[in-house]
Amino acid sequence: MEIADEPTLQALLRRRDLGLRLVSDREDLPGDALGHALRWVHSSDLADPTPFLAEDLALLTTGVQFDADTSIDVYVDRLADRGVRGLGFGTEVHRAGIPDELVAACARRGMPLFEVPYRTPFIAVARAHSEAIAAQAYARRSWALDTQRALALAALRPRGLDATLAELGRRLGVWVGMYDASGALQSSQPRDELADSAQAVLGQHVAEVLTRGLEAGQSLTAGERSFMLFTIGRGGRLRGVIALGIDGLDPEARTVVTSVIAMAGLALEQSDQLARSRRRLHSQLLSSLQGDDPALARRVLGSLPPAPIVVAVAADAPAGPLTDWWDRRRTDEGTASFVAESDDGVTLCVSAVDEALLDEAAERFGIRIGASGSESYDSFSRAHAQAVAALHRQTDAGVHRYADTASASILGALATDEARLLAESRLAPLRENDARSGGELERTLRVWLEHDAKAEPSATALGVHRHTLRSRIAQAGTLLSADLSSFPARAELWALLQTARD
Repeated sequence: MEIADEPTLQALLRRRDLGLRLVSDREDLPGDALGHALRWVHSSDLADPTPFLAEDLALLTTGVQFDADTSIDVYVDRLADRGVRGLGFGTEVHRAGIPDELVAACARRGMPLFEVPYRTPFIAVARAHSEAIAAQAYARRSWALDTQRALALAALRPRGLDATLAELGRRLGVWVGMYDASGALQSSQPRDELADSAQAVLGQHVAEVLTRGLEAGQSLTAGERSFMLFTIGRGGRLRGVIALGIDGLDPEARTVVTSVIAMAGLALEQSDQLARSRRRLHSQLLSSLQGDDPALARRVLGSLPPAPIVVAVAADAPAGPLTDWWDRRRTDEGTASFVAESDDGVTLCVSAVDEALLDEAAERFGIRIGASGSESYDSFSRAHAQAVAALHRQTDAGVHRYADTASASILGALATDEARLLAESRLAPLRENDARSGGELERTLRVWLEHDAKAEPSATALGVHRHTLRSRIAQAGTLLSADLSSFPARAELWALLQTARD
């Protein structure tokens, strides 16, 4: 659209047929004073027309009100405070020339002052501005229609969604990015335009939008750039976010963006249908792998993560976004993985060398993950059982490895309520004696066993003579009716002490 058709004060001043003349010094005006869009052009000779004015308009006057006691400074201050963008003075109608006081007052407030010659009626200025508004509206509607056609053609190309986003960015003249349901940047047009720092801040905002399930468009600032975010999908089932490097959209541009969001939603819905079919297939292949036979999975998928492998199970995990996140790792970094859903949760299988990615996934999605030790595919069922066991023993988010939980030894696994009751009953004579006499038989036994039943180091740790130690051990054996010189008795005593203490 031509500059002359824009609904601005600058456009009116350029209309030769109107003969308007800028009285204000251009260098003294704010940078956007002449280029700011005008909502309307109004005329009034009231001493205070502000109650009847809207903001962002130009006011025309003949100066009749200045014959009374109207203060020109107060008059201009009222107009500027109301949001009037320019003042036109009709000369030779009521007075010749423009009052110097009015020129000075407008310069003080940075308000453009222009002369409307006698030959130009005010209605002609208003009509010219109305025509500019109509021309702009027509141009924007034509742009929107042409853009919609271009986007429809782009959608028919290979990788139609990426082509559509690229066309949208070109038509708007801005950066466009699309994030998937996991918050990962899936497409960027132009690809390398967004700085890493701005991309990091923007990614955090996108993750928050997806986590909170927001649907409305949001505006934000990342570094020195402004962005608008638009979600794809419905609340509670968001499929992604489209980000635009722009601070605002007019109605026509917003309509275009809305159509792209609808197209993206349709494309992702079709992709989701394929993904759901694939997840069902993977769930069936998981059953085959749990039979410790990877042959079927290899025939169907072509390949599996190279052994040795780590099997993990994620609890309360968003299956779709989590699967998308692992797919992105495979596409961008070549990380082999197998992801499937089951009654235990989302099962993940990765090569042992990629085990660190489990921690990254747990942190990103705020979920619990139980991980097995390093195993072969012939022991897949055991690895899966280890992952489930590690998962069920923890309640905090993060990766909980079976090797860490197994370090608690088999005694921890046997510490049932029944075992604790038995241990407390067997140790009761010992504890009653200590309570009655103030002795330390139970502590003495614990320290003695911790030092491999050796007298010298045990006595030193307790701070007693070795003869005192031997006397206490003999007394404890009598109370427990146990021969503590034998290994089985000592092993049973250690189990009793560990179980009762827990």
